[in-house]
Amino acid sequence: MKKFTITSRNKVNRVPKRANYDAKTLYAILDNMFVCHVAFILDKQPFIIPMAYGRRGNKIYLHGATSSRLMKILKSGIPVCICVTLLDGVVLARSSFHSSMNYRSAVVFGTASLVEEKKKNAALKIITEHIAEGRWNEARKPNFKELKATSVLEVMIDQASSKIRTGPPLDEPEDYDLPIWAGVVPLNLLAGKTETDPLLKMKLRIPESVKRIRKEFS
Repeated sequence: MKKFTITSRNKVNRVPKRANYDAKTLYAILDNMFVCHVAFILDKQPFIIPMAYGRRGNKIYLHGATSSRLMKILKSGIPVCICVTLLDGVVLARSSFHSSMNYRSAVVFGTASLVEEKKKNAALKIITEHIAEGRWNEARKPNFKELKATSVLEVMIDQASSKIRTGPPLDEPEDYDLPIWAGVVPLNLLAGKTETDPLLKMKLRIPESVKRIRKEFS
């Protein structure tokens, strides 16, 4: 099983027993979500931007307008940090100090590079399929004008770490005798009822990609 080398950059210092450095765990977290936060520093000013993404192998794919400042900055090769968090529950302890959350998080370090034109469609397919499996073949493909207006970046995962908390609250021994409710409120991302575009000109069946999203988040 592949493990990421632990350095001062990706080492989890706070509660290290919750840390995980194997690729399988990291990929599982990345594959369970499709929105990440991309952080970078420009002229000593930190920025963090939410973005849709896709993963294939040890690479994360991002896309945006060719004219956007973000894409221009990232493709210059500056270091980036990408974070994905899955929130699984609110942990309510007997003390406020020990209250917490159950979560699975992934932090990735790497640099972005521009995907060349002839590979851009394939990269956009990865992002689309990561969000809604099967949608690429259901929808119209990007045309020449749309491809020209879009930049796609790939970020090689150079270093990474995962951190996971599960289970009930952990209180001080003397607090277990207090008459205070403690426990976990589980949280899930749930899909709501599909909303058909009011401008749809014909009656169509719900496509398989939508069914998969509803099943995944049910």
